[in-house]
Amino acid sequence: MMTDSQESAVPSRPSLGVRIGRIAFLVVAGIIVIAVAAAFVVTWTIQRSFPQTSGAIELDGLKAEVTVQRDDRGIPTITADSTDDLFYAEGFVHAQDRFFEMDFRRHVTAGRVAEMFGESQAATDAFLRTLGWRAVAEAEVEAMDDTTLGYYEAYADGVNAYLATRSGAELSLEYAVLGIQNPDYAPEPWEPADSVAWLKAMAWDLRGNIEDETERSLLAAELTAGADDAGEAVDTGELLAKLYPEYPFDENPVIVPKISSVPALDTGAEPTAYTPTESDDGIQQATTTIEWKETSSVIEAASELVGDVGEGIGSNSWVVSGDLTETGMPLLANDPHLGASLPSVWYQVQLKCSTVNDACPFDVGGFSFSGLPGIVIGHNQHVAWGFTNLTTDVTDLYVERVVGDEYWRDGALVPLEQSTETIKVAGGDDIELTIRSTVHGPIISGLTDDFTAIADDPEPALAEGTEAPAAPPAGQDDAEYAVSLRWTALDPGTTATAIFALSTAQDFDDFRYAASLFDVPAQNLIYADTEGNIGYQTPGRLPIRGAGDGWMPQPGWDSSYDWTGYIPFEELPVSYNPSSGYIVTANNAIVTDDYAYFLSRDWDYGYRAARIAHLIERHAAVAPLTAQDMRDIQMDDEMWIGTQLASAMADVDVSRADVREAVDLLLPWDAQNTASSPAAAYANVLWSNLVQNIFGEREQPLPIDGQARLFTVVADMLDDPSDPLWSNPKIDVDGMDAMLALSAEEAYDELVSLQGDVPARWNWGDLHAITLTSDTLGTSGIAPIEALFNRGPYPVGGGASVVNATGWELGVSYATTTVPSMRMVIDLSDFDASTWNHLTGASGHAFHEHYTDQTADWAVGVQKPWAYSAKAVDGSTVDTLILSPAG
Repeated sequence: MMTDSQESAVPSRPSLGVRIGRIAFLVVAGIIVIAVAAAFVVTWTIQRSFPQTSGAIELDGLKAEVTVQRDDRGIPTITADSTDDLFYAEGFVHAQDRFFEMDFRRHVTAGRVAEMFGESQAATDAFLRTLGWRAVAEAEVEAMDDTTLGYYEAYADGVNAYLATRSGAELSLEYAVLGIQNPDYAPEPWEPADSVAWLKAMAWDLRGNIEDETERSLLAAELTAGADDAGEAVDTGELLAKLYPEYPFDENPVIVPKISSVPALDTGAEPTAYTPTESDDGIQQATTTIEWKETSSVIEAASELVGDVGEGIGSNSWVVSGDLTETGMPLLANDPHLGASLPSVWYQVQLKCSTVNDACPFDVGGFSFSGLPGIVIGHNQHVAWGFTNLTTDVTDLYVERVVGDEYWRDGALVPLEQSTETIKVAGGDDIELTIRSTVHGPIISGLTDDFTAIADDPEPALAEGTEAPAAPPAGQDDAEYAVSLRWTALDPGTTATAIFALSTAQDFDDFRYAASLFDVPAQNLIYADTEGNIGYQTPGRLPIRGAGDGWMPQPGWDSSYDWTGYIPFEELPVSYNPSSGYIVTANNAIVTDDYAYFLSRDWDYGYRAARIAHLIERHAAVAPLTAQDMRDIQMDDEMWIGTQLASAMADVDVSRADVREAVDLLLPWDAQNTASSPAAAYANVLWSNLVQNIFGEREQPLPIDGQARLFTVVADMLDDPSDPLWSNPKIDVDGMDAMLALSAEEAYDELVSLQGDVPARWNWGDLHAITLTSDTLGTSGIAPIEALFNRGPYPVGGGASVVNATGWELGVSYATTTVPSMRMVIDLSDFDASTWNHLTGASGHAFHEHYTDQTADWAVGVQKPWAYSAKAVDGSTVDTLILSPAG
């Protein structure tokens, strides 16, 4: 038995609760320490890649000091004494902010993505190698004049100077993540062809009607097969014409109603363009004999990597004469519509020679592409310019008759051009790729399901695409069909030179000369200058076709269907100081159908162009136009088909009271797709359900992509209640009223499931929100990694085929997928008052303050002035970096 003294000497044992508490405290403390340490490591890893933007850096290769001034958005103004130093510094600064984006892009354009990300990308690499973008870029570099080549070489030297100072995660956070999977990867030195090849990717992004041509071909085969199975007669041509109507010339405007007479270019000679000959296969290479596991997703994968001609791809631009403006000087507005990307496809920068002269002629600001020297869209001290996609048809599919290593051509067998390439795969074995081509270009069937399906059954498409079914000549029955691609971008061109000619243009003649060099991708070019002139020029290498028009695949064995040349530049549409006082381009038809040359049957249908023209005229009728008016027009949300739907629904008998309440939202609605609008939310969901019920939910589904096209088709149907497409036995609908009533009910039920059963609380902005997704690791499937790089969602207004063109995919999601990638309004009376904005920010570094600092403004259409004059640049500078020669 213990004494009292002994008992007091023995420490008491803590209760179970106290012990658990202490353990819990230690565990929590340990977790906190680990979390803090992890956070420190992550923060250190992230921030170590952030660029130095102030102070001084010595660099080998510079000839003199270069000043890099950044404003509060991190946008640089670069000033140098020579063009060598100017483009060297641009390369260095691009690499500072966006090198991982640049590195990834060059792997895409070279078909080498599997070297970074492994076997999952091998099929996409095979497709891109088949197209041969890198080979075309190398040929363009080889053909450059010495001055232009010097710009690209200086730019590459600047990129490589930055690579010499950093490696791995010091370059970008993405390399830290990539190193987990591919620890041996290290970037290669930059080359001029890496820069030029990105222009091919942009041409793919804006490639024209190849998807429509493919879609029509497959639909023709499906309709023919379905009719044969049912023992019915289907007029395939009539249905195709209904589903792909002609441009509504009587309702919507053309860009150039009257072609202007302007002096011919005085350059010594018309710019030359590559013209194919029977013995010249060009630079194009073609198809693989390998069976890839995910062949059906190759086009989709390629589009994800470099851009997709998806809903909303296009652009708006317009220029207004000083006769209509408050300042008496022109205003030029531009907002190119591209796939949403993080970081933004654009990089804003100014390039200034210390003394502007013939040796150093640049004083230019605007939007560039990281990886490409120069300015693509913007202004210099005298001239401003903007782009929209021309939407002319510069791609054609040819059905070839192949026998072994030969193919039929005008009754004779000729050899295929063949070569072999090696696809290197991170963590896997090399893959040998056999590629082949015909006189038309790469054979692309065998690489994707769509093109392969055309090759498997080409007769229906050929029957619709030629005056008479184009059966192969006798004796060719042992041949197999294949599909080849003819595309202007697969021939060497001069766009890589045109960029610098635009930047130094001093008047309309200079601008037109630059346009003559701008061959691929074909763009509408608008113009304004400080003398008060406005103008427009169609540029591009635009084919003259033989027997066909490229609306459907053509028989490759018959040379009468070949391209015969290109439209001479002096015969392309041009407008200079038109009497209307303005020029609008929005991917609409360029000229009326009486133009001497065929351009396309696949224009945008002109609803955006019509709305912009209407708003310009409406504003101008009240008061002189201001820059704010231009910005307001860019953010116009009117949904043209919404007006038609609201009118049609007013007379439809809807039995359910809750649905009637929703339909009644449309009665006072102004058809504006504003983010906060309940009516806009319901109208778009109604539109989606209606389109799917009419076209998609059929025994033989019909295409539901291309909302401008569907605006035209459905609007025509609303004027004709007897149209047979209003009936759909599969969903037990007979007639227009029944179709509208069912779609109204389904739209109500869908919106209730998404946003609740109180219509007043519905809103289009959340339904249509955009989530910015990194082009690479943002879709890794690993949530913590995706969270590092992705941002959003951000509620937005606008919609498909709306001036504020935030596109979405019918039948997939209402989320925004294509966007006005940037917006600018250039004031020729005061460049410092011009306003700018783009989708994300200057930086490509996740967690950098300029990673997405422009997105909130972008979502609501806020643009900010950007200093251009030397005094204004000095006044707006927050960081100054001096680059100086080493030693």
